[in-house]
Amino acid sequence: MRYGRYESSDSNSIGTAVTFLLIGIGAGALAALVLAPKTGKQFRRDLKRGYEDARETLQDWKEETRDRVKDVKERVRDAAERGADFAEDVRGKVEPLRRAINRL
Repeated sequence: MRYGRYESSDSNSIGTAVTFLLIGIGAGALAALVLAPKTGKQFRRDLKRGYEDARETLQDWKEETRDRVKDVKERVRDAAERGADFAEDVRGKVEPLRRAINRL
């Protein structure tokens, strides 16, 4: 899709939608807490608990992302090694042909 001078991919749009969904959920939860008929002490305790839960969730996402990045790096490294091995194999097979052509 194209918006003005910017282009977006489907995966980028999905990520943006999920981000705004999470922001909306957070804003709605905060508004519900603020408008709920609780004492200040209860509200602060609930707010602190919600903050700690959110922090733990973000930490979990961070660790999952780090693990995924590590997996992707390993896959790319393996693919690069296989590509280098393939290129070396082809080079070894083509070398006699190159020598023969150069002698002509």
